[in-house]
Amino acid sequence: MVSVAKRVLKFKRKYPMTVGWRVYQNSSVVEKHLNPGEEVLYAFIAQKNDNPLNFFESGVVALTNKRILIGRKRVIFGYFLNSITPDMFNDLTVTGGLIWGKVHIDTIKELVTLSNIDNGALPEIETAVSSYMIEMKKQYGDEK
Repeated sequence: MVSVAKRVLKFKRKYPMTVGWRVYQNSSVVEKHLNPGEEVLYAFIAQKNDNPLNFFESGVVALTNKRILIGRKRVIFGYFLNSITPDMFNDLTVTGGLIWGKVHIDTIKELVTLSNIDNGALPEIETAVSSYMIEMKKQYGDEK
């Protein structure tokens, strides 16, 4: 199994303009919260905020076969983890800017903004997340 950090580093090499720090620390948060039988299908790094000048909230976003996980390790102690299950997903918006782009994941409870992403990566992320959510919604709908 390919580690989350290796997937993120591959993404970072492919799209070097994406702003992201502390790949291993943020990836460890996601790996810590993977459930038995859960595997990572796609992963990337971005800033979890809506401010293009705030470079200090890097987070690893991982699409697993069960949910989307966003892990952020704090500098001193502790961490943050967001989990988005298929039943909570509403919509996806991609915005390209002059230098960086943003991905907005709309859920039932909140709008998750991932910013400072290389504009070249936006189509790949949109395809990965949209395809993933369509497939997950089908599976989730079949279980009811």
